[in-house]
Amino acid sequence: MYTMENHNSVLGIREYALNGGAAAFSVDVAEVVDHDQPNSGRSAFKIIPHQEQRRSEHRFLKKEATGDTYNLFAFPSECNFSGLRFNLDLVNFMKEDSYEMFESSPHHRGNWMVLIDAAKGSTTAPPDLSKYKADYVVVSFYKLFGYPTGLGALIVRNEAAKLMKKTYFSGGTVAASIADIDFFKRREGAEEYFEDGTISFLSIVSLHHGFKILNALTMPAISRHASSLATYVRNKLLDLRHANGHHVCTLYGLRDSEVLCTKMGPTVSFNLRRPEGSWFGYREVEKLASLSGVQLRTGCFCNPGACAKYLGLSHSDLLSNVEAGHVCWDDCDIMKGKPTGAVRVSFGYMSTFGDARKFLRFIENGFVVLPPVARAIHPVTEDADKAIARYFLKSVTIYPIKSCAGFSVESWPLTRTGLLHDREWLLKSLNGEILTQKKVPDMCYITTLIDLNLEILCVESPRCKEKLQIKLKSDPTISEKEEMKIYSQRYEVQASSDEVDNWFSKAVGQHCTLIRNTGSISHSCPIRDKSPGICRDIATSLNFVNEAQFLLISEESVVDLNNRLRSKLQNGSHEPPTEVTSMRFRPNLVMSGGKPYIEDEWRNLKIGDNYFFIGRLQSLPDDQHDL
Repeated sequence: MYTMENHNSVLGIREYALNGGAAAFSVDVAEVVDHDQPNSGRSAFKIIPHQEQRRSEHRFLKKEATGDTYNLFAFPSECNFSGLRFNLDLVNFMKEDSYEMFESSPHHRGNWMVLIDAAKGSTTAPPDLSKYKADYVVVSFYKLFGYPTGLGALIVRNEAAKLMKKTYFSGGTVAASIADIDFFKRREGAEEYFEDGTISFLSIVSLHHGFKILNALTMPAISRHASSLATYVRNKLLDLRHANGHHVCTLYGLRDSEVLCTKMGPTVSFNLRRPEGSWFGYREVEKLASLSGVQLRTGCFCNPGACAKYLGLSHSDLLSNVEAGHVCWDDCDIMKGKPTGAVRVSFGYMSTFGDARKFLRFIENGFVVLPPVARAIHPVTEDADKAIARYFLKSVTIYPIKSCAGFSVESWPLTRTGLLHDREWLLKSLNGEILTQKKVPDMCYITTLIDLNLEILCVESPRCKEKLQIKLKSDPTISEKEEMKIYSQRYEVQASSDEVDNWFSKAVGQHCTLIRNTGSISHSCPIRDKSPGICRDIATSLNFVNEAQFLLISEESVVDLNNRLRSKLQNGSHEPPTEVTSMRFRPNLVMSGGKPYIEDEWRNLKIGDNYFFIGRLQSLPDDQHDL
């Protein structure tokens, strides 16, 4: 039996129970008031079981549990998803009062052993084992000190150690063995026959220094310090509101902490909303945080039960997400309008108030939509236009084939995928690898041009004598459409003819095939009226781009970059100066006007009648507009 809030490392233990013919089930735990003994000082709990799990029916344990039967209850001292700290009175409740809880269950006659996963909780609030008689406690030295990785400990009561069985043995775990007959003798101490092979003694030596730091700071002081930072951040996040009054952050675990009458650990788990209520994807938050020098973690944190519980994901939601291709560590952060994970920040003895403030500034500057600020306008002269900063769109470039050369235009249609036909094709090697200029530099010599009137994509290469012409209108007779996952997005694609593939194979010097995006399969957000709708879950609105529909850069930023490069070369270098052009960055839009890097400060942009949101993915209407 285990609480819903448990790490995968604990969930994996149930495999032994299920394979052995035993039952396994998760539970929710609620703390209740004991009206019979209100002043006893002891907590009372209500255990709410979920569906019982069984496997291999022919191996079920048929007989009723007796006093010789042992059951295991596992729970974390602190949930690594939400930071919720469990009341450790659960240990004594399971050891002494579980008969009342399971009175009508076949489990009530067995002996309940208790496992505490204290890997996260021990960093600031280690359990007092003289008060809470747990049988097994797991700790992580990496989480305690930040070093060394991969080293932890299982703390076992001597009485419980006698119940632990082990089949495999290796060097150092047996007192004697004979190679050609069935004979071996285990070593007697639990630590001796459970530690296979050569232990990490060099890493273990370093633990002395870690404990020395903790003892010098004292655990109560560390707990107060980390908890105060986390509380400060939680309160600030709860206070954040958009201009329309809607909350920016949804925090997880706070409501449960009130129910369980327990404290929160120094972990803050949350998701962010836009003013209209849609979610920011946690991967978007993580990437922007990294650019801002903020290190945080996103996803489910290997805690699927807590993740599903707090995000409100049903079994059907979880299974449909998996069937749609979602797995741990991918970029599918929003599916069917719901987050698949969260953002988490954690504090420890090395964290500072400055760290907390930097994180909050990152959230405030990047995700809070404030009311427009009235700006003073200076008196205008006859040259009014010259007195106001002006920005100009200098060029528009389309790159039909990813990583191949593009072409510039005076005007071009806009669609919900961005510029019409931009990055609509890509080259894929025979082993499925996506070809880019990083891997195949000669791709930059492949030029492209689209004639919208003739509906033809023209491609040329110095390696090919003949110019290639590809019809823009898809030909279903060439190949069937197939489903493919590219850049963590699922697309419906169509391959090209053998003639086209042979041409590109010659152009890049290796066998490859040209793939065209005919539509992605993931869900997209609905578009409301004519207003620009913003949503992270818009896989159907992306071609083969890395981040968003458009890439914008300013000429002044490139000029400043070249000045910096020249200044470095003047320090004794005889190499010719390096000159970088705007096209080096393969932008769709090149702007001019203003100071260098001013575009980094923009939050939205209007070109003609078209609105663009900087650093955000935008869904455009299905009908076309010209840029």
